[in-house]
Amino acid sequence: MKREIEYLLNPALKNIAAYRVEGGQEAEIKLNQNESPFDVPMWLKEEIIGEFIKEPWNRYPDILPYKGMRAYADFLGISPDSVMMSNGSNEMLYTIFLACLGPCRKVLIPDPSFSLYEKIALLLQSQIVTVPMRADLDFDLEAILRVAHDEAVDFIVLSTPNNPTGKSLTFEEIRLIAHSSDAIVLVDEAYIEFSRQRSVLELIDELPNLVVLRTMSKALALAGIRIGFAIANPLLMAEIAKPKIPFASSRLAEITLTKVLANYSLVTDAVSYILHEREKLYAALLSLEGIEPFLSDTNFLIIRVSDARALFQRLQSQGILVRNVSGYHLMENCLRFNVGLVDENKRLIEKLGAL
Repeated sequence: MKREIEYLLNPALKNIAAYRVEGGQEAEIKLNQNESPFDVPMWLKEEIIGEFIKEPWNRYPDILPYKGMRAYADFLGISPDSVMMSNGSNEMLYTIFLACLGPCRKVLIPDPSFSLYEKIALLLQSQIVTVPMRADLDFDLEAILRVAHDEAVDFIVLSTPNNPTGKSLTFEEIRLIAHSSDAIVLVDEAYIEFSRQRSVLELIDELPNLVVLRTMSKALALAGIRIGFAIANPLLMAEIAKPKIPFASSRLAEITLTKVLANYSLVTDAVSYILHEREKLYAALLSLEGIEPFLSDTNFLIIRVSDARALFQRLQSQGILVRNVSGYHLMENCLRFNVGLVDENKRLIEKLGAL
């Protein structure tokens, strides 16, 4: 008699669920996935497609997207040997975790944090060591340092600015964590363009155990194109590259990246707008009764309300899609929404004020 199919699968699958977005991805006002409210302008899309259409579609792209990696390295002013491009930062996460984790390995993850970290660690049968955030959702630096030492962890992942809390570690705090530990330290800077803190990119040569993760999905408005990067010193990068999926990034992604970097004022203008609107939204939320907003270092805000589930459903019924993040540790009755267009932000505040 054949065994049940579940006994032939990775046993870790019993403890994880498929990724899903509550409420779907369609709404009149969509504020639930931390996307940029601004699309790439049509004139630039046409320029990108005009170049891509000349590519031979019957041929594989490069094994690795070397042109895109060189373009981003030049933009950052670092060696191309320190850069790896991927099909979104999520693919890069899988690559880095595969290179660094496995059975009996310990990974430290502040809690709450991006759910994919735990998911990949479980799939790799690694031991997860969590360090709770403080009650105000700030990182607990002392606890991270203590637990990393006491547990002798092999890998530390820091989402800073953090999703879903919107809080950041400082440059010096990250440097201290990496200096104080023998672990590989992955710093996920998906939201760094919106942060009051400086990037730790300049530390990759000083800290041989540091890896920085970047995405083009947020500030660069390329969520639909799927571009991510890892940055580390060349010796560490050469090892991380070994499990990388070949041919995973298309020439369209490389061309798009190059064109957007060449027109980076589009990004800086969008970021300036988002930061301005973020402060306006936060000030407006402070004036609303029954809503507790948290100061944000990202392109989204967190609010705590009396009944997040009911409010989520009420907003959805009125064409506004936000994210219910109540399932995260310490975030009971919290909702998350990114900065939208002026009229979208105004309508959201009006609906929240009518509670």
